[in-house]
Amino acid sequence: MTTTRDDIAAEKAAVPHPGRWLAMAVLALAVLLVGIDATVLGLATPYISEDLRPSGTQLLWIGDVYSFVIAGLLVSMGSLGDRIGRKKLLLVGSVAFGAVSVLNAYATTPEMMIVARALLGVAGATLMPSTLALIRNIFHDPRERSLAVGIWGAMASAGAAVGPVVGGFLLEHFWWGSVFLINLPVMAVLVLVGIKLLPESKNPAPGPWDLASVGLSLVGMVSVVYAIKEAAAHGFGPEVAATAVLGVVSLIWFVRRQRTLTAPLLNVELFRNRGFSGAVLADLLTILGLSGLVFFLSQFLQLVQERQPLEAGLAELPAALGAVTAGLIAGRVARRFSVRAVVAGGLAAVGGALGVLTLLDRTTGYPMLGTVLLVVGVGAGFAFTVTADVILSSVPKEQAGAASAVSETAYELGAALGIALLGSIVTGVYRDFSAPAGLPAGAGDAARESLGGAWESAAALPAQQGAALLTTAQDAFVDGLRLAAGVGSAVLLAAAVAAWFLLRGQKLADGVEH
Repeated sequence: MTTTRDDIAAEKAAVPHPGRWLAMAVLALAVLLVGIDATVLGLATPYISEDLRPSGTQLLWIGDVYSFVIAGLLVSMGSLGDRIGRKKLLLVGSVAFGAVSVLNAYATTPEMMIVARALLGVAGATLMPSTLALIRNIFHDPRERSLAVGIWGAMASAGAAVGPVVGGFLLEHFWWGSVFLINLPVMAVLVLVGIKLLPESKNPAPGPWDLASVGLSLVGMVSVVYAIKEAAAHGFGPEVAATAVLGVVSLIWFVRRQRTLTAPLLNVELFRNRGFSGAVLADLLTILGLSGLVFFLSQFLQLVQERQPLEAGLAELPAALGAVTAGLIAGRVARRFSVRAVVAGGLAAVGGALGVLTLLDRTTGYPMLGTVLLVVGVGAGFAFTVTADVILSSVPKEQAGAASAVSETAYELGAALGIALLGSIVTGVYRDFSAPAGLPAGAGDAARESLGGAWESAAALPAQQGAALLTTAQDAFVDGLRLAAGVGSAVLLAAAVAAWFLLRGQKLADGVEH
């Protein structure tokens, strides 16, 4: 019997990659760090406000520029990894992530902080698609690969849980820049171990990397999000309208260009699949409804309820723990019942929990807050895990990498839009509060810039006046948070209805080719 070249290749592919679980641990480290970095900023925001004195708009930019730069570049960076090598892109991106983290830690002005966060987004966009592509290359056994992808997702949720706790500990003992410096030792381990353990992989015939498409996707994403944020904060003027038109035209041009390229950055035909489109839409709306709340919740716990940073971080743990737990059993539950029941039910639970937050006030006890956060975590864990499975299983296996990039782009774009829209609602309501009578000139104006600014203004006033100003500012902030929670609840309930219809008939495959 003759052994052919194809037989040899098949045998080679069937041999498990040596050290694959050690390599998986390295990749999990990268995902954990990205998850931590996404949540740790919330706790540091009051300290950044006090030190850098950003305006309310600058504070929103500091919060959301990281997300929408990642959203604009994920597809492009995934495509770049296919061309130059995924291991190479991951290691170069890791070094850049560590270097830019130092720039974030030592930023001295709001403008410098915004630029540093944007650069961190560029580096972060290289990490997520590279890690998933490498997992698919390392694990040839479908069952092992499914487990590895599950760990990959769990580490992202674990990062969200660890971020506030680690950040709270650091903020109680060091200055706010320390929350960025934790990236350095993790990235050092990732690079040193990754050079040895990670195999290189790339598309053998990728076609050219289309720079025009990269520019169009980035300009389109950033312009649209900027226009929405500015319209929500200051109204729909000529400048906002022009920016919105630029963004929409850029994205339409991007889609049309992908249809003509022989090697597009994104195969837009994927969206013809109803299950794929429904799952992506559910992800985007879910994060949109949640992200603004998450961004301001840390400020509520610290600046309204006056908790210490570590205590505030621990208070947010139920959400992330609920998400991890639900994610581990989501597939089994979806097979027992149905995909649309689990996704729509999870989104409806999150929407209901956000609705409860419309009853929030300055003195709300932790039992209600903790329960709401747990329900949010469980609902989101069920929804995100099942939609990720649907996204991967509803496209041909050779397009799973592109599908993953679309999924993560929806996640990051939803985060940017959520902070822009819901954050602008909180900021707009907060700025309208009436300062107590008899304050010195300028004290009320400084307090309206941010809640951190109100604490500073109150500290400079006589005790009675300072307490009155602070109470008024805190009440205004809670009013904004309640309104944002109501809007978020409506978005999540609408997403639940959309998921119920769009995911009709969808089933999870056994042994999905991730």
